[in-house]
Amino acid sequence: MIDVQNLTRKFGEFVAVHDISFTVERGEIFAFLGPNGAGKTTTIKILTTLLPPTSGTVRIDGLDPTRDSTAVRARIGIVFQDPSLDQNLSAWENLDLHGALYHVPRKLRRERAQVLLELFGLWERREELVKQYSGGMMRRLEIARGLLHTPRILFLDEPTLGLDPQSRNQLWTHVKRLNQEEGVTVFLTTHYMDEADRVAGRIAVIDHGRIVSLGTSAELKTSTGSATLEEAFLALTGTEIREESAGSADQMRRAARAWRGR
Repeated sequence: MIDVQNLTRKFGEFVAVHDISFTVERGEIFAFLGPNGAGKTTTIKILTTLLPPTSGTVRIDGLDPTRDSTAVRARIGIVFQDPSLDQNLSAWENLDLHGALYHVPRKLRRERAQVLLELFGLWERREELVKQYSGGMMRRLEIARGLLHTPRILFLDEPTLGLDPQSRNQLWTHVKRLNQEEGVTVFLTTHYMDEADRVAGRIAVIDHGRIVSLGTSAELKTSTGSATLEEAFLALTGTEIREESAGSADQMRRAARAWRGR
């Protein structure tokens, strides 16, 4: 479903992603882990058509995200770190608007919206404004919205950030059910190692723009001689604290400022 070969992305002299290769099988739950500034967000932006690569090839369901961006966007659903719901609309209105933007026929999008709201436990509160929802409810609604147009791949960029353990557990229960019952391929990032250990079939660890390990949780633990995935992650990426300001997002901003100043 996802095929990445020798992918590199530069911002001026800064190399955010350096010659990485990996594949994600159809129907797989794949975790993409790394410290702040490791290159996760840059990679996701390339996979989801938001950023072109400097070199290398990317295929999403056989399509090039740069040349076939419209077709790729129809095949993917995205839940970003930052909430993107319209909080002055109801849950029902958010889903209806999303369906209209993706040209889902009115009857079909209403049927699909009801199925998803029921699946994520939001049907009884569908008419309430989103700003009255808890954080966990908003996250569930964002995933429901991302699935409304029946994507083949769901990208989850730290979807449980800031949620309590109960909400995190419920969200992943829903995601696994979708994966098993509807065959949705899931590509996720998270800083919660227990989540990746529990839900992902395979895990890639990226650091300083390079993939430093790829395999099942058990394989990563064995290769590093670790008892837990968190220990394996630290063995692969080090224990020093990574500052957000040193990350690729900051480097991107610097490169953009330099380009505008030319």
